[in-house]
Amino acid sequence: MGANIPTPGKILIVEDEFLVALQLEDILADGGHSVIGTFPDMASLGRLGEAPDVALVDLNLRDGLTGPAIARDLSGRYGARVIYVTANPGQIDMPAPTAVGVVQKPFTRQAILAAISYALSGCPDAVRPDALEPLCQIKTRICD
Repeated sequence: MGANIPTPGKILIVEDEFLVALQLEDILADGGHSVIGTFPDMASLGRLGEAPDVALVDLNLRDGLTGPAIARDLSGRYGARVIYVTANPGQIDMPAPTAVGVVQKPFTRQAILAAISYALSGCPDAVRPDALEPLCQIKTRICD
């Protein structure tokens, strides 16, 4: 079981669809990770009590297209690695400095756990999971 996960991580979920958030919570708990919070919008993040290791961030939230700004804030404030979990990756205008890639919706359990493992292990180039798309493939201008 521990082969896919280098160490358990503290994971933050930023997702406004209740059932998707529950699905992510279940996947992460089954993978041995601690979910430190699930937030549906920018205003809710004020309740975040501890720094996440990794943040799973959707783009379109309850308060609009605030996911990219939330990701940048989490990156700057906590140094959290960001994994965008979205059906609309083309909407990432300016990715967070610590963003490691995109897992597109609909996702699988394996895709989420592999992306988390990759982020927690320091993002080694040789083992990037197939389901974790690099930001360069999403929008070429992000890489310039």
